[in-house]
Amino acid sequence: MTENLNESTLTKGFKEEALKMAVTCVRNTVIESYHEGKIPQSKTGDYSDVKVVTPYGEIAWNEVAKINDMEMKTFNKEVTNRLYTYLEILLGQKYKDEKEVFLNIVIVSFHIIGMSQNWIRE
Repeated sequence: MTENLNESTLTKGFKEEALKMAVTCVRNTVIESYHEGKIPQSKTGDYSDVKVVTPYGEIAWNEVAKINDMEMKTFNKEVTNRLYTYLEILLGQKYKDEKEVFLNIVIVSFHIIGMSQNWIRE
């Protein structure tokens, strides 16, 4: 049975695979701990009225780095490692015996996390 692989079908498949990769490789990384904490409130809605007070002066919220260089490096390394593992299992031969179990876990995570949060936008 051959499915008609038109552009719409491919686009939907790519979106779904991208979401599976995001759920598997980005979600529950160190980014979650960076995301913890209080989020400032803004009366203007654009945060132009929010500032960070430091011992060296005030910084407008919109100019504040939300993640430092070491955190960014750690996050990038973790995501890169997870993407590598995901692609190695999906496309490589080394883990061919574990591939089916891995893909079942990915699909369950996709449905629990990704679909419940409406991550795919049409």
